[in-house]
Amino acid sequence: MKKILGISAYYHDSAAALMVEGEIVAAAQEERFTRIKHDYHFPKQAIAYCLREGKLSVDELDYIAFYDKPLLKFDRLIETYLSFAPFGLRSFLTAMPLWLKRKLHLPREIRKALPTLAQKPLVFLNHHESHAASAFFPSPFQEAAILTLDGVGEWDTTTIGFGSGNKINLIKSLEFPHSIGLLYSAFTYFTGFRVNSGEYKLMGLAPYGEPKYADLIRDKLIDLKEDGSFAMDMRFFQYCEGLRMTSPEFDRLFGGPARKPEDFLTQREMDLAASIQAVTEEIVLRMAKTCKNLTGAKNLCLAGGVALNCVANGKILRSGIFDDIWIQPAAGDAGGALGSALFVHYQLLESARKSGADSQKGSLLGPAFSEQEIGRFLDANEIPYTRFESEVELLECIARCMSEGHVVGWFAGRMEFGPRALGSRSIIGDPRNETMQSTMNLRIKFRESFRPFAPCVLREDVSEYFEMSGESPYMLLVADVRREMRCDLTTEQIALQRDADLRKRVNVKRSQIPAVTHVDMSARVQTVDEPRHGRFYRLMKEFKRQTGCSVVINTSFNIRGEPIVCTPEDAYRCFRATEMDLLVLENCVLFRTAQPSQSDAEKQNYVASFQLD
Repeated sequence: MKKILGISAYYHDSAAALMVEGEIVAAAQEERFTRIKHDYHFPKQAIAYCLREGKLSVDELDYIAFYDKPLLKFDRLIETYLSFAPFGLRSFLTAMPLWLKRKLHLPREIRKALPTLAQKPLVFLNHHESHAASAFFPSPFQEAAILTLDGVGEWDTTTIGFGSGNKINLIKSLEFPHSIGLLYSAFTYFTGFRVNSGEYKLMGLAPYGEPKYADLIRDKLIDLKEDGSFAMDMRFFQYCEGLRMTSPEFDRLFGGPARKPEDFLTQREMDLAASIQAVTEEIVLRMAKTCKNLTGAKNLCLAGGVALNCVANGKILRSGIFDDIWIQPAAGDAGGALGSALFVHYQLLESARKSGADSQKGSLLGPAFSEQEIGRFLDANEIPYTRFESEVELLECIARCMSEGHVVGWFAGRMEFGPRALGSRSIIGDPRNETMQSTMNLRIKFRESFRPFAPCVLREDVSEYFEMSGESPYMLLVADVRREMRCDLTTEQIALQRDADLRKRVNVKRSQIPAVTHVDMSARVQTVDEPRHGRFYRLMKEFKRQTGCSVVINTSFNIRGEPIVCTPEDAYRCFRATEMDLLVLENCVLFRTAQPSQSDAEKQNYVASFQLD
């Protein structure tokens, strides 16, 4: 029985994943345990969790797989620095200590962190091989085209491949510095958001603008080919030699310097977001067509950080290029840990692969906590709570509270693997409430008011609310709200659509589920079914029974800058620091009205303990 541990570390979102005889047993990001957003350090705690979940010791492992090849990445860094010398000295001096101390000595670092590993094989994979494996092997497809898109791995920034049975083959690639991920991140930086964490904000901002700069991007920044490959004019970018993403030439092209973080968002930022989103969608669609032409496959698998762009994913699906697509829910570097373990199991060990089902298990691969553990925590800290002995009574109570406008922190089952909360570590509410979006953003999440929330919808009812008929269990597809669900806007509301104050635009009621309807009448949809989601599905069924609505708001259980909560203690601390009305910890419910008062200073200290992203 082969036991394989996959690891990603030292760049962005370190993680670990465990496979035992082809079954994905556990996977988690290190940030969930350390409470440091996007923690890049060696994932000691994530590894320890995976081994506990698999009831294994380190010396029982057969293989350790690492998600990229550090020496090849170092080769790219050195060649890049030399090509741009003497520029980039500051960046070089910043990067080298970590490389010289740890990254170049990963076998030593791994064996030091896992001292009883002895001489078990260490396997180092190509970065995009790990992405491709994470996309294809858990998918339900026996054969599929594979498209991986991110910032950069070793040299590759995009690859096209083909998967069949237990083998994947990468056919074509685009190499650094030409990168769709880095192009999008340049605009993330320029519009004042944090690179590697703010790209989804840029995507959410895009519908507020017009793609006025799209032609300028095509004409000046990139030379786009019909097959989706492109070359970037590096005069406008500084990520090769500096710590900035863009150059003064970029500033001049777009009418001034980059927006400072936390400055007021102007129409320029909204139009820039709309423009780069439009160009990104065009590039991705061209690449998807090339995938089809090169492989002839009916289905497509996606991974890499750009695969989290759910608007572009929705465009691919609706284009009809492929019959179906499957997207790795942990599409970024964290998913590379899982992909590396999958690659060793199937491709290197030539293990037989079953297909026809999504083996990602809803991506609910993190730790769960028993009622006994939760009860001990609550009792030890003298926290007031109500325990429900009956699930039926619990769900009736929570659904009723939601229908009355209360916001619920929902903590149940195994934690999600990947950046999305999928109904285990979620903050949920009633999507019919017109003020719920701004309430959740400003009073609970402490984030920008323009940010949209995702709807969860019962899988069997998705076509009643959205222009889609399939499933989207990982919240990675955007679809339009059905016309029957939309509201006719008044003259005053139409005028508000152009108001410079985004808060006024947000509060326009656009549909019968206004809290999850974005300004362009779209929504990032998660379909919920009982086999994957269990109690969360049953809660939604009860909410529908009480209200007639099959949709709830779902956002991640955290505040801005904080990783999604992992433990009952994490959930309680977040609950206390926000204005959530209820906290559900499995069968235990904490009502805010029953909790002791907390000072504003205590709340502010909690919020300040996380670096705003």
